[in-house]
Amino acid sequence: MGNTSIADVWDSVFATQPDPEQWLVIAAGVVALLAVLPHGVWRLSRNAVTIAHEGGHGLVALLSGRQLDGIRLHSDTSGLTVSRGKPTGIGMVLTAAAGYTAPSLLGLGGAWLLAANHITMLLWGATALLVAMLVMIRNAYGVVTVFVAGGAFLLVSWLTDPEVQAAFAYGVVWFLLLGGVRPVFELQGKRRRGGAPDSDADQLSRLTQIPAAFWLLLFHLVSLASLLAGGRWLLSL
Repeated sequence: MGNTSIADVWDSVFATQPDPEQWLVIAAGVVALLAVLPHGVWRLSRNAVTIAHEGGHGLVALLSGRQLDGIRLHSDTSGLTVSRGKPTGIGMVLTAAAGYTAPSLLGLGGAWLLAANHITMLLWGATALLVAMLVMIRNAYGVVTVFVAGGAFLLVSWLTDPEVQAAFAYGVVWFLLLGGVRPVFELQGKRRRGGAPDSDADQLSRLTQIPAAFWLLLFHLVSLASLLAGGRWLLSL
């Protein structure tokens, strides 16, 4: 390990890896499903979806020219991303829309990388994104959560054999695809009961004068379409 050069790491990241066995891909999907469906497990695993959700807000805020002040992640799996800039306009709309769509779109991008046999690139790319996000976290729980997530990716990508890396990568991507669906249904249920009056859908409604129901439908379409397309890539259908 001590003789590993930057060129070696670079070559490793951009190299392709062989396809894992089909049973491993399916098993990873089953494990991911078990991390999403049971309520007790979901209360813990939803933290990972919150990281993607708030990271999506933060990334799009920066890409749209806004100034990112910080991100907070809470133990109840809620989060808050604060950015500064014009309070209306396309940048603000894109930033608000990025949260509920980010986990699914990240999963879709991950599925594309895995279909192209770039397992190592996915693992190192996810590590880099988590390290960048860690700099913007503004509370202790958020720091611990992102640090643990980033550490898991780093350890798996650096210390484990290719089979373990493949299982981990496929499990993460399946989880993002499946886990991106449930929060939208949860938000819909909360709004039906009169809760979540300041949700992303309601903020988008105020920004665009388009009903929140439209934005909920958009979130549903993105998450379900990503699951369908990403699942086909993962299963090589």
